[in-house]
Amino acid sequence: MKIAFLGTSAFAVPALKALVEAGHEVVAVYTRAPKPAGRGQQERKTPVHEVADALGLPVRTPRGLRSDEEAAAFRALDLDAAVVVSYGHILPKSFLEAPVLGCINIHGSLLPRWRGAAPIHRALLSGDAVTGVTTMRMDEGLDTGPMLLAERTPISAADTAQTVHDRLAEMGATLIVSTLDGLMRRTLEPVPQPDEGVTYAHKLGKEEGQLDWRRPAAELERKVRAFHPWPGTFFEAPKDGGVERIKVLEAGLVLAGGAPGTLTIGRDGFPIVACGNGGLRLLKLQRPGKAAQSADAFLRGFAFPAGTVLPPPTVASLPHSKPG
Repeated sequence: MKIAFLGTSAFAVPALKALVEAGHEVVAVYTRAPKPAGRGQQERKTPVHEVADALGLPVRTPRGLRSDEEAAAFRALDLDAAVVVSYGHILPKSFLEAPVLGCINIHGSLLPRWRGAAPIHRALLSGDAVTGVTTMRMDEGLDTGPMLLAERTPISAADTAQTVHDRLAEMGATLIVSTLDGLMRRTLEPVPQPDEGVTYAHKLGKEEGQLDWRRPAAELERKVRAFHPWPGTFFEAPKDGGVERIKVLEAGLVLAGGAPGTLTIGRDGFPIVACGNGGLRLLKLQRPGKAAQSADAFLRGFAFPAGTVLPPPTVASLPHSKPG
């Protein structure tokens, strides 16, 4: 099948590789333009761009897709289908209608649950027991197109956004090959998404990672896993008359009482923070500009006495975010 691939992030890489390995003719790879990154601010290609170069595929990096010139160039590819995975640009109608079989998207959730920008993070944060990937034929709405295939996977108590991301990326790669095969053989028909069960996975912000000790410990533990490795979770601790932002990389649940934010030290030397319900056992922490440490070792270099009350976040620092 003659296809174009539109993707940017690491989530899209397994799908691109799978399509090439399956023998599809990828005539163009669309991705975001390189951006300055790192201390030297040298331009860095996207993960998809790097893989496309390694595979010898032609790459296009338009700044936008709404011009007549870009629409004409896309139509001129004479595509059977286009595959879109974590691209980062909204496709205009001229792009959606150009391929014979349309534009097929891999979405990291079981639609219609968690439409939007951060489905993996929101599924973890909300305590979902199951998630998955869905392929759909795109329309002009936000992840509202008719569904083609879906595959489920359980979310374990040890899963983080990274582990679920990697699992779903591989599942999506397998699913897109099966989806194109079904479309090509005309054995697969799109199914409209149901009206019930729609939730929206709102975009994440860094400040949303601040831990609010007034919330239940189980919710905060999920947040630590849901926001790992990005945007990360943190709290502010008293330091030299001010506060220092401490990253929480790993945490667990324990029984604990006391006012929310009250710190105690467990028998094993690990800090425990009382929450609105239960306690959060801090396992791995990181100070600004320092290496990550196990929390017991962290305490040997940071004045963090038992009985310290960690302040709640300020209202201004937390965005108004709802899970659905």
